[in-house]
Amino acid sequence: MQPAVRTPVPARTGRAVRVQRGEHVRVVDVAGQQVGDLFAYVASPSGITTEHLSASHTRTAISRLFPAIGEAFMTDERRPVLTLVDDTSPGEHDLLLSACDDARYAGLGVPDHPSCARNLRAALGVDVSVVPQPVNLFMRIPVRADGTLDWLPAATVPGDSITFRAELDCVVVVSACPQDLNVINGPQPTDLAIDVLR
Repeated sequence: MQPAVRTPVPARTGRAVRVQRGEHVRVVDVAGQQVGDLFAYVASPSGITTEHLSASHTRTAISRLFPAIGEAFMTDERRPVLTLVDDTSPGEHDLLLSACDDARYAGLGVPDHPSCARNLRAALGVDVSVVPQPVNLFMRIPVRADGTLDWLPAATVPGDSITFRAELDCVVVVSACPQDLNVINGPQPTDLAIDVLR
């Protein structure tokens, strides 16, 4: 495997990388305690298709809240798109919550706040009509015994990472979540990085 090609993801922004089938993509928490919203679209020769990584189809396929090492994330057409191959973080990730968006921040009284939905559209350069539910990397949202959710700071430390193998040619987008109105990103949002290993 060749050395990684790194794409920095500055705090509060998103970046897209094209990944070929069989290549690995690693998301690195550069400073620690930063959530990353990950999206993946099946690639076309000129960009992306509408087929995308689907949280609900993934949960149905694996019968758990998040894949284990060696298990795949599925598309909305029930095809494996990314397989989880390594995780050096504490292993706490979320596959339940939607991406933050304009409506979310407007409801919190901050109408012009950066969001993961905006970051997705900016990174793709396409105004997708529907924002898929992301894979919320490093996000700690435990389910309590009574079925309610808790929101906790990410437990990652600088350099923690999670790595996937592409099962299809795809475009992977990572948003360094700009949420600063609750505790999920620690004291403040910070940078992530995407490494593509060819």
